[in-house]
Amino acid sequence: MNPLPWLHPDRVAALESALSRRILVLDGAMGTMIQRHGLEEADYRGERFADAGHDQRGNNDLLSLTRPEIISAIHAAYLDAGADLVETNTFNSTTISLADYGMQELAREFNREGARLAREACAAAEAADPSRPRFAVGVLGPTSRTASLSPDVNRPGYRATSFDELAAAYREAATGLLEGGADLLMVETIFDTLNAKAALFAIDDVFEAAGGRVPVMISGTITDASGRTLSGQTAEAFWYSLRHARPLSIGLNCALGAKELRQHVDVLAQVADTRVSAHPNAGLPNAFGGYDETPGDMAADLRGFAEAGLLNLVGGCCGTTPEHIAAIAAAVDGLPPRAVPALAEAA
Repeated sequence: MNPLPWLHPDRVAALESALSRRILVLDGAMGTMIQRHGLEEADYRGERFADAGHDQRGNNDLLSLTRPEIISAIHAAYLDAGADLVETNTFNSTTISLADYGMQELAREFNREGARLAREACAAAEAADPSRPRFAVGVLGPTSRTASLSPDVNRPGYRATSFDELAAAYREAATGLLEGGADLLMVETIFDTLNAKAALFAIDDVFEAAGGRVPVMISGTITDASGRTLSGQTAEAFWYSLRHARPLSIGLNCALGAKELRQHVDVLAQVADTRVSAHPNAGLPNAFGGYDETPGDMAADLRGFAEAGLLNLVGGCCGTTPEHIAAIAAAVDGLPPRAVPALAEAA
């Protein structure tokens, strides 16, 4: 009997093999696809949470429990479009973020079920085409709080959370993701590097306690034209702050469209002695908060990334759909992955 039922060395080996041969494709936005269903409060609650004391509309992660068929169908659509990796519907599934909905006690279940749905979708895709392995990425989002900045301009020293609180939340979430069958973990949309450090610390705790580990991806977000994260780091500083974690990949997602993101991905490609990923938004938000970049336009931009030797993994974030992912997959098909440089060892 496998003492660590979530540990599958064969899948890790398959992932490493695939990364050595080609640029792998991540999926696109979950929220964009959920919005297409026009769900109401009752859809989110289902029977189980009909009497929940908080409004639940917008609590997309809850749908893994109440409308799992919707989440499974979205995963399947991205896999059919050519995604090699699909992200779990767990972006807000930490006790910290779920507290906004009064669901913090269910954080581990949210993560476990989110990972189970993604893993089952991957297994179905693999059964249809055994020659192409697919991977479920357990997503750990940034939470709704920041450890580095005060949310109160009148109290610059105040913090709405702490490193220890974040680590405890991430520890529970990561445990649930592994229990549900995630093939790897991704700390993503990082706007505060201290939050990410807490996540990586918690993940290491989980791995050490279990006596095994899976690969870990890291993806930050450049928040505006300054070229910095919300906590003030450039892409280069972001990498060196987290290099000690020896991630499977380092990358950037969200906030910017591909055109705006390229220069920052270029920086990572120059300094990182690991793989580089990018999953940008479908352009910048319009006046109505929507995203206008077409699949063809976005794919052309990201093909430029690949032709310049910047990418090992590529996909989409806010505003992207299976149509975008299909176009991106076609655009990078046959192009070689970025060669990982041999740089000086981390201290």
